[in-house]
Amino acid sequence: MVRVLSKLNCCIVFFLFFFLVHVYAGDVVDYGRSSSIIITSERLSRLDFPPDFVFGAGSSAYQVEGAAAEDGRKPSIWDTFTHAGKTPDKGTGDIAADQYHQYKDDVKLMHKMGLDAYRFSISWSRIIPDGRGAVNPKGLNYYNNLINELVSYGIEAHVTLSHFDIPQALEDEYEGLLSPKFIEDFTAYVDVCFKEYGDRVKSWMTFNEPNALTLGGYDMGMMPPGRCSYPFGVSNCSKGDSTTEPYVAGHNILLSHAAAVHLYRTKYQEKQKGQIGITLLAFWFEPMTNSPQDVAASKRMLDFHIGWFLDPLVHGNYPAIMRKIVGSRLPNFTKNDLKHLKGSFDFIGLNQYSAFYIKDLPRRSDDQYGSDYVRDVSVTGLCE
Repeated sequence: MVRVLSKLNCCIVFFLFFFLVHVYAGDVVDYGRSSSIIITSERLSRLDFPPDFVFGAGSSAYQVEGAAAEDGRKPSIWDTFTHAGKTPDKGTGDIAADQYHQYKDDVKLMHKMGLDAYRFSISWSRIIPDGRGAVNPKGLNYYNNLINELVSYGIEAHVTLSHFDIPQALEDEYEGLLSPKFIEDFTAYVDVCFKEYGDRVKSWMTFNEPNALTLGGYDMGMMPPGRCSYPFGVSNCSKGDSTTEPYVAGHNILLSHAAAVHLYRTKYQEKQKGQIGITLLAFWFEPMTNSPQDVAASKRMLDFHIGWFLDPLVHGNYPAIMRKIVGSRLPNFTKNDLKHLKGSFDFIGLNQYSAFYIKDLPRRSDDQYGSDYVRDVSVTGLCE
């Protein structure tokens, strides 16, 4: 389990770095605020929490499994991205924490730590190597073994169906999340997972942090599939359109999520008695000052960050401020879309790492290159 936790720490550091670079364009400004950390000697135990509080740990397939080319698995977009040397340390997930081979030892350590639950993700390209079509029996067997091992130790399995690692085959065929074809293929994939594992898995998450994937992968180019356009992004991307693609990818994620939830509710939930939701990256934002501009900016940041995905699920549309600023670059939902989208969750997962003070920035409207997410939201900030 030490291997897993070290990967999780790297993940947290990465997202903090990602968000600072992306939303704040690397500008760290001293606005005169001071901070302090209060350390006490008070110790917490399980008795300080409600009896039904669940203690657990989490990981994702590409971070921990390894065995990237074993037993029929084919590349995901993360394999392609890392093998092109696009990560800061030039590392890959070929071996990672080697959980594919050492899952029994990992589960023993989880039990020794006293964990109630383990959240992990399924590698789509291990289950269905080409993204659609033939199912890989060895891939199915690995997750059956992992889930059975968890159950044998009384540890709940919480499963994420897509954690950034879309099959490369679908990226090659129709540019993955940029095509509505993705919705049908994702639904077919999750159908296999629900059927195979739903008797033991009672907590499903369709996507992990889509608000990170869309920005990192389609605006900044610092995550796979590494798409962006000049002058946006932090890398020299060979393809992409930062002004539109984050919103298109996000739209197709929402429709894919809704289709998966509809499938689960109509075909599996009554018998399997599980729950299904989605997990969002959830930073918090406070205004830098009490000025109306900064107060509005912090609310705008929340709408663009969390409301982007949460509002359609709860209210049936994107936040009003997003529709106003992004305009025609933001796709519309049809009446048919809304039949399955609004209310398509039993729970919402929030990954919360930090909070930021937000200051309003004048919006640039005369640039020949248009506007991406950063320019749309028009804020700067300071991490407290």
